[in-house]
Amino acid sequence: MMRRKLVAGNWKMNGSLATLAELDAIAQAAAAAPGVDVAIAVPFTLIHPAAVRAPGLAIGAEDVHEAESGAHTGCVSAAMVREAGASFTIAGHSERRADQGETSHDAWAKAAAAHRQGLNVILCCGETEAERDAGRAERVVQAQIEKSVPDHADGRWFTLAYEPRWAIGTGRTPTLDEIAAIHAIARAKLRHMIGDAADGVRILYGGSVVGGNAGDILATDNVDGALVGGASLTAAKFVPIIEAAARI
Repeated sequence: MMRRKLVAGNWKMNGSLATLAELDAIAQAAAAAPGVDVAIAVPFTLIHPAAVRAPGLAIGAEDVHEAESGAHTGCVSAAMVREAGASFTIAGHSERRADQGETSHDAWAKAAAAHRQGLNVILCCGETEAERDAGRAERVVQAQIEKSVPDHADGRWFTLAYEPRWAIGTGRTPTLDEIAAIHAIARAKLRHMIGDAADGVRILYGGSVVGGNAGDILATDNVDGALVGGASLTAAKFVPIIEAAARI
């Protein structure tokens, strides 16, 4: 099955109203690559102004709370980000798993809550360096997928992202063979869980993707796009990744 490439940026705790000017050139590059889907997840405070400034881009949230409302000080619900202009959210990002102690069940609950509100979901999985060194990378990823993927997930609203935690922001990436191996395992696990619908689910790679390595990574089997961190903050670094995807 042919799956459209998706290049998604994650600004993390970066950005301001002034830096939204970077979206202008990113939107132009996206328009010039009609065969590629382009999305940017921004901090909650920037969702509305980003959606207004770049209506041609998919603007998303970096996280949501699993509850619809309630006494959850400092948290933001899926309905709130949708009202602000978000069309998708990230769930289970490895930095939240590591820094906020989020579990795979938390990721599952957030993804399910987002889907109930009509949001698309990019759900993340990936091993630590210690887990890879111990030969447990495949088992860790399989377990996270099993516990995090919502029931009845399909590619119309659901995307999986493999991001080895040790590669994020470090400049280090697995070999292409290692990326292909984990993506194949992820695809097989999805098929076991949701059957033929797995063939329509995009699996992104995330972890120090830049213009220089994007072409090779995006041409790897079962890699349907990229989840990009630091390189998504400026058009100068993000646009070459979009252009690499368009050439695949």
